[in-house]
Amino acid sequence: MAEPILTVEGLKTHFKLREGVLKAVDGVSFSVDADEVLCIVGESGSGKSVTAQSILRLIDPPGQIVEGQIRYRDQDLMTLSEREMEKIRGDRIGMIFQDPMTSLNPVFTIGEQIAEGLREHLDMSKKAAKARAIELLRSVGIPNPEERYKDYPHHFSGGMRQRALIAAAIACEPDILIADEPTTALDVTIQAQILKLLADVQKRLNSALILITHDLGVVASMADRVMVMYAGEMVEYGDVKTIFEQPKHPYTIGLMNSVIRLDDQRDAELRSIPGTPLVPINPPPGCSFRSRCNAAHGPCETQKPSPQTIADGHLVSCHLNQSADPQAEAS
Repeated sequence: MAEPILTVEGLKTHFKLREGVLKAVDGVSFSVDADEVLCIVGESGSGKSVTAQSILRLIDPPGQIVEGQIRYRDQDLMTLSEREMEKIRGDRIGMIFQDPMTSLNPVFTIGEQIAEGLREHLDMSKKAAKARAIELLRSVGIPNPEERYKDYPHHFSGGMRQRALIAAAIACEPDILIADEPTTALDVTIQAQILKLLADVQKRLNSALILITHDLGVVASMADRVMVMYAGEMVEYGDVKTIFEQPKHPYTIGLMNSVIRLDDQRDAELRSIPGTPLVPINPPPGCSFRSRCNAAHGPCETQKPSPQTIADGHLVSCHLNQSADPQAEAS
């Protein structure tokens, strides 16, 4: 069996705030194989984006990675110098950020920003980098790329800016692409185009894709494996078929129940998870989901659950034993 291309073990990223320590990511472990799509899902504030930023060591003060290993192939990224990490970012691991307007520099043209990465990582000449940047813009569906190369970010629509970001992220043909909610603020038609483009690019490059999203429809259509996060922790992890057909954690079940299905014979009412998400600042002991869980019992109050393998490749962090059916309790 081939080694995963990326392995994260016991990752903890904390922020020291006036109110206390925000445990944005608290002991998360997962792996990604080459050619695989891993979707990370959860509500806003669950730690999805901080997990992605931690992989590339893009955490600024007051944030800090306080514990864990991040291994890309045979390298432990936590042991590399900042200069060595700069060679990894954009070259072997590409990142597509959530907001293209804040990710693109407004004072440089789109083409210059793509060409800069090519010159830095691949040591291309200015002429060769420009030609390659134009080809990349064409490959992501930007019309008339020779002219659009000279445009500034504000000349592009939201969807076009996202395409430009994808072009920049894939310029060096990375082994891993990380896309952080890449369709935020785009209309439905453009969302579908961007997601199809990402899927096509991932297959063409033969790369791994980590897709961060809260859209379960996207997860169902694109994922090979899924990691569900809540309050900075991994609560469930497994292949997409298992997660959708046999969810075990009450939070995952709640997410599934909150989706309205077109073939639903009920009144198709929107069913939300009761309560509000826990903000993990100096979190109390016990399960972080217990205040919103109908199945919470004794150990949930005092003991934090650890991930347990309940089937091949299916991990769940929950105290519920086999005698308690979370599917029934959460419905």
